[in-house]
Amino acid sequence: AAARPRGAGSVDCPNLEFGYGDADGFAAELSELYSYTEEPEFITNRRCFEEDFHGKRWLELGVAQQKAYVMRLLDGLEVVSRDKRLRVARAVLYLAQGTFGDCDNEDDVLHWSRHNNFLLYQMGTFSAFLELLNMEIDNSQACSSALRKPAISLADSTELRVLLSVMYLMVENIRVEQEPDPPEWKACRETFRTELSFPVHTEEPFALLLFTMVTKFCSGHAPHFPMKKVLLLLWKVLLFTLGGFEALQAMKVKKREELGLPPLPEDSIQVMRSMRAASPPTYSIELVEQQQQKRGHRSRRPLMKQDSLDIYNERDPFKNDEAGIDEEENDDVDSGIEGELDLMERDAIIPAMPAQRPPIERVSFPKGLPWAPKVRQKDIEHFLEASRNKFIGFTLGQDTETLIGLPRPIHESVKTLKQTFPFLGSSARIAQARTEDRLPLQIALLKILLAAAPTSKAKTDSINILADVLPEEMPITVLQSMKLGIDVNRHKEIIVKSISALLLLLLKHLKLNHIYQFEYVSQHLVFANCIPLILKFFNQNILSYITAKNSISVLDYPYCTVHDLPELTAESLEAGDNNQFCWRNLFSCINLLRVLNKLTKWKHSRTMMLVVFKSAPILKRALKVKQAMMQLYVLKLLKIQTKYLGRQWRKSNMKTMSAIYQKVRHRMNDDWAYGNDIDARPWDFQAEECTLRANIEAFNSRRYDKPQDSEFAPVDNCLQSVLGQRLELPEDFHYSYELWLEREVFSQPIRWEELLHYQ
Repeated sequence: AAARPRGAGSVDCPNLEFGYGDADGFAAELSELYSYTEEPEFITNRRCFEEDFHGKRWLELGVAQQKAYVMRLLDGLEVVSRDKRLRVARAVLYLAQGTFGDCDNEDDVLHWSRHNNFLLYQMGTFSAFLELLNMEIDNSQACSSALRKPAISLADSTELRVLLSVMYLMVENIRVEQEPDPPEWKACRETFRTELSFPVHTEEPFALLLFTMVTKFCSGHAPHFPMKKVLLLLWKVLLFTLGGFEALQAMKVKKREELGLPPLPEDSIQVMRSMRAASPPTYSIELVEQQQQKRGHRSRRPLMKQDSLDIYNERDPFKNDEAGIDEEENDDVDSGIEGELDLMERDAIIPAMPAQRPPIERVSFPKGLPWAPKVRQKDIEHFLEASRNKFIGFTLGQDTETLIGLPRPIHESVKTLKQTFPFLGSSARIAQARTEDRLPLQIALLKILLAAAPTSKAKTDSINILADVLPEEMPITVLQSMKLGIDVNRHKEIIVKSISALLLLLLKHLKLNHIYQFEYVSQHLVFANCIPLILKFFNQNILSYITAKNSISVLDYPYCTVHDLPELTAESLEAGDNNQFCWRNLFSCINLLRVLNKLTKWKHSRTMMLVVFKSAPILKRALKVKQAMMQLYVLKLLKIQTKYLGRQWRKSNMKTMSAIYQKVRHRMNDDWAYGNDIDARPWDFQAEECTLRANIEAFNSRRYDKPQDSEFAPVDNCLQSVLGQRLELPEDFHYSYELWLEREVFSQPIRWEELLHYQ
């Protein structure tokens, strides 16, 4: 029943006014919690509340009366009957959804939703629902029933969906700060953040419970788990407890101050927000289409000047030598879901330009590049090693201070390099918290991402991620099929959005906490084929994905709760928003590009994976989306490959090379544009990953495992810990215990003055 995404996206993409952030707008994030198939349940929740609630309208009650009623509802959750518990939980969900039956417009619904969720939290509702969630996760009867069914539907996850919806609404409403929030709400926010961050009542943290649900679902033991809601809640819990991009930047600044490091030259997100998008190069298939459209108008120029990715509109000096031949564009690439992808990269004979050309535009160089240049310690060492070999004839290893015997220009060069080296200072502190071995989780997330990707083909053995969107009775009319098709596509897009944001958030926080924790998780992702998976995701008509309109605005929460829904017609289905792009899809694409950058940065073995999987034409197609941030991360991935793609590729892609120069940060001594960099030499890539893995294992063993060498063992001076240790005693000790006690303890005098010396 899945329908093709609406809004195929034109060849000429307009400039996209996109505000990248931690999440979409408040109402949009709430609306994505519900599928359109769940829409009738809003009425069910309201009915469960009104059957129990008697008296005045909820909005007219005082806070004390509202608290008393919430307490009565929580008592109702203690009953044995599963059906009664579900009805009470639905009544609580109706409160969390904003008691929309008493509201006149959408703003009122959102206002009362926030009010009610803070009230519910203050009365202990989250803890009560956490207990119910644990019961449902351990419900073996529900799991076995779902495993026996040939087709799982919305009905199999009813209880879980109600519980997760209440918890998501509480997390999202309390997480998001708004100006008029009273002081007690701010206190609630901090308390809730602490409660979610640490184990409660000797149990595991809440995020770990949700991780367990993900792995249990992917292992096939609980196919009825509503994964979209689980992933959304997991993402928002991590966003709430760890902090978003602004919090990360503040933590980074604070840690650098504590370690005596110089301040950061800029805030990356702020720099990217000020950048403007560039025009993508015209592809050969588009040139042919333009020529066909102008057939019969021979008096005009057959082709206009190709736009450049470069703001200078730089003339391509190699265009006369090469007739548009692009070495990489002849590579065979998996066509994905769009048949024309191969065609878009094929060569076409480009007609010669007329003899009389228009006047060349004057080159207007920018006043300054957007990024401050950087350099690594390794780069300084390589530079000095080469200079000493040339002028002195021997090297000094990693010594970057001794400049004796080197000419004056080398002194100046080293001084300049050190001025752009951002990591001078004391070494980073060792992280205290261990990163647990989450390999099953990472594989589970990637399996779900693969199942949700538009390029994935249906397979009988793939996991079913549609358990919480498919109705009990499949559609029988064309309109119902259209509605379900839109719902399924939207459902998959939301899953991709949550997983991409989740992975990026984890990687960024782990990298800030300790580099080996980041490398540990990154290597597991690479071994789980994350790199080809992301490339497979982008091997589609990405412009169509960005502009897809898989939404029915009249069915979105909170609109659908306060307006009479129109009759289901083709017109009402098509009446979506008028936005030029889909926020969540552009957000997902940028997140996945950022994850790919983090996995491949400074890793030559992984960069070669990009080359081997022929990512260059896939990434170049993504440049068709005119959004500065997305283009930047695409250009970064192209930059690290250029030295491996060969001279012919660089010669045929001068526009892209120019864009890389203009938009991507420069690194001193980085000879990326010519391929004679020391990093371009043949490498033993397998050895590189093995060395990294050995370093990670050594760190984990040194930091977290029981030390084998007593010299490095910490001294345990806790009395309870020492007395609580189990010691291996000889078998005959029990027989001679009293004799030993008399000889070694009672007969020995206690030298109290010696004890004073150890205080």
